[in-house]
Amino acid sequence: QVQMVESGGGLVQAGGSLRLSCAASGRTFSKGWFRQAPGKEREFVAAISWSGGDTDHADSVKGRFTISRDNAKNTVYLQMNSLKPEDTAVYYCAATSRYTSVITRTLLYDYWGPGTQVTVSS
Repeated sequence: QVQMVESGGGLVQAGGSLRLSCAASGRTFSKGWFRQAPGKEREFVAAISWSGGDTDHADSVKGRFTISRDNAKNTVYLQMNSLKPEDTAVYYCAATSRYTSVITRTLLYDYWGPGTQVTVSS
């Protein structure tokens, strides 16, 4: 069973930056980040293909967030800049052992981390 562990969350002022990291314990291919705010559905944030050559970002974060990966470390990152209060949520990393292309749908991911809280104050 693959374990996913996120790190890097915290409290930041609006306009600030954070970098989330997520390490996987076993072999996985495509990876992604999702978030869930209180009272809302879990939503797609960003995804990256196994090679790292293809990425996708939600419209709400384009130009501010960047997903990347280091396959040697089996780790995926989410660089978050120009943070806004509406970015406040629990952020989850996800991975699949079935697909190598960019995956944006939650149902296609096999493994999930426990989540890390990101709070942006105004």
